[in-house]
Amino acid sequence: LATLAMFIWLPIGFFLAVFRISIGVLLPYHVANFLASLSGVRITFKSHNLYNGPPEKSKSGVLYVCNHRTLLDPVFLTTSLGKPLTAVTYSLSKFSELIAPLKTVSLKRDRKKDGEAMQRLLSKGDLVVCPEGTTCREPYLLRFSPLFAELTEDIVPVAVDARVSMFYGTTASGLKCLDPIFFLMNPRPVYCLEVLKKLPKE
Repeated sequence: LATLAMFIWLPIGFFLAVFRISIGVLLPYHVANFLASLSGVRITFKSHNLYNGPPEKSKSGVLYVCNHRTLLDPVFLTTSLGKPLTAVTYSLSKFSELIAPLKTVSLKRDRKKDGEAMQRLLSKGDLVVCPEGTTCREPYLLRFSPLFAELTEDIVPVAVDARVSMFYGTTASGLKCLDPIFFLMNPRPVYCLEVLKKLPKE
């Protein structure tokens, strides 16, 4: 019965995903959030120490560090904060870049070059990075790349969780560019974000 329900929902879910992606790409954050909630998307956002102050002169921006549930992590963080962020990723398809409503920059997995690139981006504004390097839907964290800890003193960790009922937005293999579509095909997907306290300088 559950399988039958999934196949019946499949065409509806596809058009729903296209609609949700379109409003995210084309409309301002507050309008996109409102229409997404009407379509069934639920975002829970909690902050213990929201860092919204502008960077001081000659000071780098804020680095938001997330665990990596789906490719949509930076998108939902940006819309929840209501301010533009730049997402740095280890690998991103052209399709994912096309549908992303925020600036994305691909890293090269070269420690020196990646560090220099992220320093340049931080001098211009705030960044979001998922240092696990790949998506994981298991109830544990993968090994973090230590590079992010060497870039700035303003590091804000963000805990992310994604809840679905039919289609998972995370694949172990295959076309990862389809992950956002599968997540947004769910009738009532839920994204939970919790901005934690900024890490102490020491």
